[in-house]
Amino acid sequence: MKRIFLVEDDREIAKNLALLLRAEGFAVTHAGTQSEAVRVVSEERFDLALVDISLPDGSGFSVCTEIKQTMDIPVIFLTASGDEASVVTGLNMGADDYVTKPFRPRELIARIGTVLRRSGRAPSAFEIGGLQVDTAAGTVKKGGKEIFLSALEYRLLLVFTGSPGSILTRDRLLDELWDAAGEFVNNNTLTVYIKRLREKIEDDPANPRIILTVRGIGYRLGGDYVSK
Repeated sequence: MKRIFLVEDDREIAKNLALLLRAEGFAVTHAGTQSEAVRVVSEERFDLALVDISLPDGSGFSVCTEIKQTMDIPVIFLTASGDEASVVTGLNMGADDYVTKPFRPRELIARIGTVLRRSGRAPSAFEIGGLQVDTAAGTVKKGGKEIFLSALEYRLLLVFTGSPGSILTRDRLLDELWDAAGEFVNNNTLTVYIKRLREKIEDDPANPRIILTVRGIGYRLGGDYVSK
């Protein structure tokens, strides 16, 4: 389980973010001030930090510096300020990405996944139900033979493999596909893409074992998920 260090002084935002991250399978430790964050950094180890730039007793920039010096993990800044100076300052200090408030939860999760993969802290290859996926190479294989997926089919598969323990609602899947495609995707289109993907990756599309239907809610990943 990946560990995320959340530095955010707004208790309501921190509470909601922690719930979101834990639902995605992350362990979360929260600090609300610069002094508390510095103390935690000296005592614990993490895989990634989400740091608010504006803190009541200092700056997230100082926290970023402390984190990079202590454990050199990826840092994503959370900021209510979208001005160029803040962004440039953060990136020059070694931040790996930034997200401007208010942000969409799914966008934040996607950015976390991207930064973890880029830093080598997330697996780039895994197997599920006899299906081999290599995100670094962008390939999907079954029985040693490559399966060719469309961009949206591939994105849909990655959404499932990115949340192996979660039930994914249709609304969430629609949000993910909208972000990736930049085009209109509705419920009927989603049903078509689920059907097409199953036809390509399942041994028996009529009785799927990789992408399972959770009636009345959405879908979830089936089978044994093994990272490599």
